[in-house]
Amino acid sequence: MFVIHYLENQSIVLTLLSSHIPSVDEDVRIKGRKGKIISIKEINDKHVQVQVLFEKITKNQPISTVDSKKKKKIR
Repeated sequence: MFVIHYLENQSIVLTLLSSHIPSVDEDVRIKGRKGKIISIKEINDKHVQVQVLFEKITKNQPISTVDSKKKKKIR
């Protein structure tokens, strides 16, 4: 069993006890976010640090006020 620390920009995202060590360029999904493993660093025989690069999340732009007024029906 290994203790795996998933890091993003030197901050811990997830610490996991697992029997499987992930490999470089493997796709992972942590807390609903898609990411790719950049590097793996073994601290000792039981601890492993894994650097993860997450995909950028694009937020949807709200509908402008002009468009929302056009959709309202006049009675």
